[in-house]
Amino acid sequence: MTDDELLLRLLNTTPVVDGREHDELSKEAAGRSLLGSWGGKGTGAELAVVRLLRTRLQDVVRGRAPMSDLARELDGVVQVPEVDEHGLSWRLDVGTRPELAVRAALAMTELARTAPGRLRPCANEECHLFLLDRSRAGSARWCSMATCGNRLKARRHAGTKRRTDRS
Repeated sequence: MTDDELLLRLLNTTPVVDGREHDELSKEAAGRSLLGSWGGKGTGAELAVVRLLRTRLQDVVRGRAPMSDLARELDGVVQVPEVDEHGLSWRLDVGTRPELAVRAALAMTELARTAPGRLRPCANEECHLFLLDRSRAGSARWCSMATCGNRLKARRHAGTKRRTDRS
């Protein structure tokens, strides 16, 4: 899984199910298992840090917090150059921080630099998911056209039809 995919999956662990927000990291065992499946250690300590980071990341993407709020997650993190017969590569040294959290925070900062505005919340206000717009035009609005996009377009059409029928 790429770090961009990790970031998006982490951001989207609070979906709205049947009109209520559901937290996929709220239950200890399920949350630890999920982190393990993403390449983390799946420890309770890692889960606690990742939960906190997720909230910060969501706030940054929604514009409720500045990007600088991620600085504490990256404090002491360094990339170490390694040279071998294949060339130069970089190894992430996270110190005592959970690597999964560091990777997600680094992905966020890298996206802000290389693809500003492409990571954003779904335009459906009833949805709490996020999308990474990879379209050429950069105009994607919904986490899923099949669900959120279709629902909003159907509502808009029904509202237009009701107004037309009343005229």
